[in-house]
Amino acid sequence: MNVRMKEKSETMILNVFFDSDMMSIRLLDARELSIPIMCFPNLRDAKPEQREKWRLIGRGIGIYWEEFRRRHLSRGIVIKI
Repeated sequence: MNVRMKEKSETMILNVFFDSDMMSIRLLDARELSIPIMCFPNLRDAKPEQREKWRLIGRGIGIYWEEFRRRHLSRGIVIKI
């Protein structure tokens, strides 16, 4: 596997979950990352049930919230951390 493909597969999202002030994502390589919801204004201002209405983009390259018409790509999330 070339380096570019390896980097891409390592940042693929498997699952997303929330608590009161954090968004956590589980990546294909088994890492789990937690990011303060404050970093994402649309999620910060959303109700908990709105946050839960996400879907994966492609095979995990990002997360999409149709209600907000907002997406966050996995590489961008990893870079924020």
